[in-house]
Amino acid sequence: MLLTISTTRRPATDLGYLLHKHPDRAQSFAQPFGEARVFYPEAGEERCTAALLLDVDPVGLVRRGRRSGGFALAEYVNDRPYVASSFMSVAMVNVFKSAMAGTCKGHEELAAAAIPLEAWLPVVPARGGVDLARGLFEPLGYAVDAREMELDPAFPDWGVDRHIELRISGEVRLADLLTHLYVLLPVLDDEKHYWVDDAEIDKLMRRGEGWLPSHPERKLITRRYLKNQASLFHPALAQLEEVSESEAVEDDDGAEVGDGEAIASGDAAAAATRAPDDAPALREQRLDAVVAALEESGARRVLDLGCGSGALLRRLLAGGYEKVVGVDVSVRALEGAARRLDLETMHDAERARIELLQSPLTYRDRRLEGFDAAALVEVIEHLDPPRLGALERNVFADARPGTVVVTTPNAEYNVRWPGLDGGMRHSDHRFEWTRAEFAAWADAVAARNDYGVRRLPVGADDPEVGPPTEMAVFSR
Repeated sequence: MLLTISTTRRPATDLGYLLHKHPDRAQSFAQPFGEARVFYPEAGEERCTAALLLDVDPVGLVRRGRRSGGFALAEYVNDRPYVASSFMSVAMVNVFKSAMAGTCKGHEELAAAAIPLEAWLPVVPARGGVDLARGLFEPLGYAVDAREMELDPAFPDWGVDRHIELRISGEVRLADLLTHLYVLLPVLDDEKHYWVDDAEIDKLMRRGEGWLPSHPERKLITRRYLKNQASLFHPALAQLEEVSESEAVEDDDGAEVGDGEAIASGDAAAAATRAPDDAPALREQRLDAVVAALEESGARRVLDLGCGSGALLRRLLAGGYEKVVGVDVSVRALEGAARRLDLETMHDAERARIELLQSPLTYRDRRLEGFDAAALVEVIEHLDPPRLGALERNVFADARPGTVVVTTPNAEYNVRWPGLDGGMRHSDHRFEWTRAEFAAWADAVAARNDYGVRRLPVGADDPEVGPPTEMAVFSR
């Protein structure tokens, strides 16, 4: 099976630096299933092409593995040695490991730059044909040239095969191109040659960071990448949904209309709306209210669930708590929090008080147990309503802190902001509740989990529509 990668960025031979493979040498790399060879069919100033040729040994694979008990000859005579499948993905990560990581000592700017690249695979198994190939690669910004293959040109009535010729091109980082191919080739094939388990979820989350949560075919990609195993792809999809929800707001820590910042949807009228000039921004009022509720609880160990880039964490660290833990499903959000808190330069004693954890809020995580209090600041409205039950079980039944503080927008107040026209304050909000709806949810959660609950307004309490933000303080 063959993969070629070409560039026309001058000098094109810089592709050798990026791939860590010299254009003047052909190299071989032993693989568990055969041998991979890297060579350059062309290497000039104007254009350079690197080829990865993978020679799979089907006989050796069958002899080393278990017999399937089916049609014996089919184990030796099939398309696996010839088509770009999960074998190619494994070879890529083995042979181009540094390139996939985006590292290139002495050429760091080149490795970080988007350059014109073209990848060609002469034979790709595609259960879904050219339409699926376009649906997978075009949302990532590639121009896709995918061509069907006739089963036999001499017999056109036989129709087309499930294999295609695939060529994708675009201005992209080499690391991103390799990563996209690594994930999506087995997805096109809808098959993997190796056993998958929970570790494969972590691999998908890592390789898909920054592009998979927003991909329109993320459900299909996740299901096929995890070999259609429901015990794997359902948890993975939940993580992707939470990453999507978190990344939609991580840059503004829940900023929305009325926080003195533009609405995320870009509506011009809403963008011009500001909090009252004589009052702190709503975000600051909200954080003040949450901190006051946590202080009143007497908590010493506190969780910030859905911490985003760390606005509340910074206040909690200044409050002298014994332990503060920020939790978010998004790695990028946690990296932003680490930068915002200056963790790298923080004194050791101070650093010991803060911890950042990657974890979905809808699956049990025993690391969240044993805390005095937890805060969910503008988090619940980013979850689809059917998933609130899972959040409730994880936080109130399993982690079970002594105090839980929850804030959420009051939908009734939206009419006070011109430009919203009664709509939601943020494009990623899945719902916004009225005061009665929030009260009903909070009372039910408290009753099911043996908590008491009291509700407090945040911001100016309008006599007709109530406050802009509702807060519930649950106590065991």
